[in-house]
Amino acid sequence: MNHNVPAIEVRDLTKWYGPADRPSSVLAVDQVSFRVRPGEFFGFLGPNGAGKTTTIRMLTGLTKPTSGTMTVTGLDVADHLVEVKERIGVVSDVANLYEEMSAWDNLTFLARLQGMARRRRIERGKALLRFLDLYECRGRPVGTFSTGQRKRLMIAAALIHEPQILFLDEPTTGLDVRSARRIRELLSELNDRGVTIFLTTHYIEEADQLCRRIAIINQGRIVTVETPEGLKNQIQSKKVIEVSFDRVADGISQRLRALDGVEEVIILGDRVRLTVPDPSQVLPSMMEVVRQSPLKIAAVNTMRPSLEDAFVALTGLDPEAMAAEESMFGGKGETCEQEVD
Repeated sequence: MNHNVPAIEVRDLTKWYGPADRPSSVLAVDQVSFRVRPGEFFGFLGPNGAGKTTTIRMLTGLTKPTSGTMTVTGLDVADHLVEVKERIGVVSDVANLYEEMSAWDNLTFLARLQGMARRRRIERGKALLRFLDLYECRGRPVGTFSTGQRKRLMIAAALIHEPQILFLDEPTTGLDVRSARRIRELLSELNDRGVTIFLTTHYIEEADQLCRRIAIINQGRIVTVETPEGLKNQIQSKKVIEVSFDRVADGISQRLRALDGVEEVIILGDRVRLTVPDPSQVLPSMMEVVRQSPLKIAAVNTMRPSLEDAFVALTGLDPEAMAAEESMFGGKGETCEQEVD
């Protein structure tokens, strides 16, 4: 890849579903512009329905834009779609695998479709299956794979033709903690090897760990493009008090929200996070509320705002809805010995 040419460049990208002059039409993406540098790990975040998936579908040639321009590795997507597809890999939320075929047969079949020579596709298939911890499972039908194994095989399928850019749409959604962590490790290693990665995710901590820069889209428009630290600095005037209790913090949120100086309260099981401008102003009254409750404090910490706090501030997304989405992220891991989810 030419490092003087953006890996991805989008200018005034717009997508209407239905004629723009009809009241029933939907404006999914509204004059979006951004650049992704070669070799960058780029995050694309936004609430559900913000336009993330539509943008990826346009960039990968699955949906035509209403207006605007897109280039991938310097090639105009509209004019050079075949060449663009040769340079990208896509991992969507819909499996593109043949369940009755083995992992090995899936990969080699895809490699043949890409026109790879037999020796190269065998070398590439073995290397990817080992890299993604699937080599011992290679002979099993994909229909017997767990969710985590299928997701890793989808990544292998997207990488079989050695693309320069990997597009990932919510790659760890629905995975257990161990599988999600392994996929994050693999993506980080791929990026270290020079693969440009374009990631959409609703796990804000995941984006914070992986991405060098993040674009936030809301209601079809780009709100900002910034580094994770830069996003946090945008709300640096706010502070967070996190209180851990001896049990689930039920029945206390309304009283905490009513305190002077409290801007936001998020309940996370046995933890409560309060967003405040001045912790010293709030702590005494907070302690009084807790004293009058059956809860006992296990720990109190003051923290700088997180990327999640910045995301909520920039998009206006309800913080408890955000916490509920992220609470889906849990469970055990799996190995090649497990047959099903």
